[in-house]
Amino acid sequence: MLYYYDKDEIRYKKVKLLYVILTHFSIILLFSFYAPFIFKDTIIEDFYEYKTIVVQSDTTYNFNEPKLIQLIQDLNMKFPYIVLAQAKLETGNFTSKIFRENHNLFGMKQARVRINTARGTQYNHAYYNNWHESVYDYAFYQCRYLSKINTEEEYFQYLGESYAEAPNYVEALKGMIRRENLREIFENE
Repeated sequence: MLYYYDKDEIRYKKVKLLYVILTHFSIILLFSFYAPFIFKDTIIEDFYEYKTIVVQSDTTYNFNEPKLIQLIQDLNMKFPYIVLAQAKLETGNFTSKIFRENHNLFGMKQARVRINTARGTQYNHAYYNNWHESVYDYAFYQCRYLSKINTEEEYFQYLGESYAEAPNYVEALKGMIRRENLREIFENE
């Protein structure tokens, strides 16, 4: 992926393919026109001072389950095996359109009254720049709404009453945790 640094917004933005093509074409035209008369490195330097293009590998954000497990652990989330079960259930084991296109692991809607990392709404669900942001958003959700919950049963009760849309959501989570031994993944770490 190509990014450039936007000094006004103080952040990196993705470079559009058309911009890259036009940029290279402009440099070639400028160079071919001015080179026979006067060769000055400053033409190219000045151009690149305007926008610095950065090549960044997206491998950090390539998704896999071990990376998700590690991030859940790094964020010290409550009941991490339930969080992992939610991600697997909400995404159809990481295959749903909402996950693939929105990078949304938890079926979250865009929050309106709490801090969140969503970039907007698409397909009636929050969308994120990458799957990490989805996990961070769920961590914010946990801090805001689940911070006073101390037991697994209270956590499941809250999910059943306030989070889930499906009537059998909690039973599906419990079944997945049991079948896939999700609790053990986090006990061994």
